[in-house]
Amino acid sequence: MPPVTTDMALAPGRMGAPGIGLAIASSVAPLTVVAGVVTTGLAVTGLTAVSAAMIALAASLIVFSIGYLAMARHIPNAGAFYAYIAKGIGRPVGVGSSLIALLAYNCFQIASYGGLGAIAAPLVSEWVGAEVPWWALALLVWAVVTWLGRRDVKVSERVLAVLVISETLLVVVYCLAIVAAGDFTFSAAPFSASALFHSGGGALLAIGATAFAGVEQGAVYVEEARDPKRSVPRATIATIVIIGVLYALASWIQISAAGDQVVDRAAAEGPNLFFNLAAVTIGDNAVDIGTILFATSLAAAMIAFHNIIARYAFALGREGVLPRAFARTVGGAPRVASHAQSALALAVIVLFAVAGWDPLVQLFFWGGTTGGVGVLLLITMTGLAVLGYFGRDRHGESLWTARVAPAVAVVLTMAISVFVVDNLSTLYGVEPGTGPAFWMPLVAVVLFVAGLARAWYLRARRPALYLGIGLGPDSAAAVARDGDFADILADQSAGRHGEEVR
Repeated sequence: MPPVTTDMALAPGRMGAPGIGLAIASSVAPLTVVAGVVTTGLAVTGLTAVSAAMIALAASLIVFSIGYLAMARHIPNAGAFYAYIAKGIGRPVGVGSSLIALLAYNCFQIASYGGLGAIAAPLVSEWVGAEVPWWALALLVWAVVTWLGRRDVKVSERVLAVLVISETLLVVVYCLAIVAAGDFTFSAAPFSASALFHSGGGALLAIGATAFAGVEQGAVYVEEARDPKRSVPRATIATIVIIGVLYALASWIQISAAGDQVVDRAAAEGPNLFFNLAAVTIGDNAVDIGTILFATSLAAAMIAFHNIIARYAFALGREGVLPRAFARTVGGAPRVASHAQSALALAVIVLFAVAGWDPLVQLFFWGGTTGGVGVLLLITMTGLAVLGYFGRDRHGESLWTARVAPAVAVVLTMAISVFVVDNLSTLYGVEPGTGPAFWMPLVAVVLFVAGLARAWYLRARRPALYLGIGLGPDSAAAVARDGDFADILADQSAGRHGEEVR
């Protein structure tokens, strides 16, 4: 194998803390969460303690980020979760988790096409005076996302800046408009923490996990960041705090304004509930403006998740887990990985269009929820990996950063994960053991086992390549010497790779 060249590396120094923060905020899509995830979750679960769930998730993620970001300082790798799990628990588990990560992020990205098409199609049809199918709008946005994915990440950063700032301002303005209504009264129900421990509480936490999924992706840009040891932690923590407060307040205001009828209204009005509540004060145009920015919010999420998926696939290709072609870059952008993700998204859009399946519930809500659950499980596994990594050596980090905070994070995320898995049927709105409540865990297990098998195959047949798993840019040396196992072992004995063969 030839050594890594400039066409198999990401462009360094392209993103500062603001750009990384915008990428994170775009993936969590504030308006999509407030208008789409919260209202759909209310309709499906019938539970209103949404603000309590948002606060619980934000607090848990802040604690988790302490050890996670510390590990990112020592292991700069666009594969993030995959690389950290490989280093902290073992390469086979890391490879297994990498396939779950690809599934989860693809669910988010592709689900957004269904949400955008379903929400925007009626408005566009009204404008043009003829029916416009949801999939036509989805394909139009797909073409834009595909084009941006081929470009330098700076191009996407500029687009995301405009979209994210616009949607966040709209959430704030609409919240103020709702509160300004003459009959508005705050309700304590959204902050009922006790509801999280009752039947269905796990579904609320899963909704919260879906709302925050993407906040961990700052580490994915560590190879492209300027001063990554500072910019990545600042962007990540600041974004979690800001969106956590925004989610909790916006959910509180929305649920309070709708009162006792909030669940029924959420089921009947969907994402328009938030816009209709604001329209009481600022007029009917609030609905049209909200719908437009809801669509652009989803577009921003698609761009952000497309970028993160491409970089995950790039990292896996660079280390030989996926075909090496995925590591090819053009102008610092992972071109092949980007094209592969676009092809998968196109196939799903076409499948749903031909089959006539519901793009809002079966693609947007089920797909986004599956992604949220997947990321939550990955966060839990990564927390264990952080403990494993710093348990052997603190690498100069404080006791709080390397041991205490990661241990607390593992307890919190494991408890949340148990609640969520126990409430999958409530979360999806189906009978226990049916539909996505059945096949989501099954698919995750199959992918994880496939990853284990791939790692074991590499360990048996291509040991030098196996030793490069999780090394990021340094994996090139292992791949180049694939087959020369003795040299790799000699390097490890000399401390050049710093870990045992696991």
